[in-house]
Amino acid sequence: MSLHDLTDHHRRWMQEALAEAEAAAGTGDVPVGAVVVADDEIVGRGRNRVEERQDPMAHAEMLAIQEACTTLGTKHLSDCTLYVTLEPCPMCAGAIVLARLNQLVFGALDEKSGAASTLYAIPRDERLNHKVDLLSGIEADRAGDLLEAFFAQRRADSPE
Repeated sequence: MSLHDLTDHHRRWMQEALAEAEAAAGTGDVPVGAVVVADDEIVGRGRNRVEERQDPMAHAEMLAIQEACTTLGTKHLSDCTLYVTLEPCPMCAGAIVLARLNQLVFGALDEKSGAASTLYAIPRDERLNHKVDLLSGIEADRAGDLLEAFFAQRRADSPE
């Protein structure tokens, strides 16, 4: 597969994750979306549902990983790639390692709590028993724009 084809391949799945992020924003949750892909097929989807469920663990990555494990009937997703619109937090980065995902592809960096490469590098930590291949920046502008618009609207809607 050429570099151009590979980029298009990753962009295709990231667009699915972005659709999940848009759905999250539509319900008042921070717009983060994720999909787990195996054999060129989505086996798990998730979007941020923290506000909707009042559950601090209902992050897009966690929900997508849970669905993929159920779909595939296994706790190890070693033949899978996780696409997520925002760099995972420490909780999600830990779950990615525990699920033994093969690859993590994310869009925008998270300067406040990014645990894949910004503040921490959990998926690549040599002290852990599993390392995850990383690719970042796929559709980063679109993912960042969604987050920026969401928080701008939230600030505009909040009383002074």
